[in-house]
Amino acid sequence: MKHRFSKIAASIAIAAGLVIAAPAMAQAYTPTGPDTVTITVTAPGPVPVAGFQPGATVTFTLVGEGVTGANIAAVKFAVTSASTTKTADSSGVATATVVGTPPAGASWTLAATGARSSSEAGGSTLPSTGGNSESLLGIWVGGGALVLAGATVAVAATVRRNRKESNA
Repeated sequence: MKHRFSKIAASIAIAAGLVIAAPAMAQAYTPTGPDTVTITVTAPGPVPVAGFQPGATVTFTLVGEGVTGANIAAVKFAVTSASTTKTADSSGVATATVVGTPPAGASWTLAATGARSSSEAGGSTLPSTGGNSESLLGIWVGGGALVLAGATVAVAATVRRNRKESNA
């Protein structure tokens, strides 16, 4: 009975750790590139961004802790993103309206991506995709924890087998 309880306790502890650690591995995508303007949002309301070609389609992506689809609003802890598409007016200004404010101690970043009137790239560049070394930290930590757990189980099984053989 004693060993059965310890196995159950260990399984619950590992499951709880994975549930808590899962959001830490999630990464929200922030657009980058020559046709992207990034702004830190501190207050709700309209956020006009100038410098786009008149009539250009501009994608606004709000990234930060507590961002939901209603923001472009708030769930504490998770760093997520929400996007919307607007059209630049005849003077090249596109405006997105942000609803709500970031939770205390957090900040939101608004990225506006579209054909810029002053861009030499002309809007033909491809977006940045894939991962980078910073986003692999959670995978390395999780993988290391799994290797350590496997080694612990292997050592425990070997010790138990040796004790059983010496007692027989």
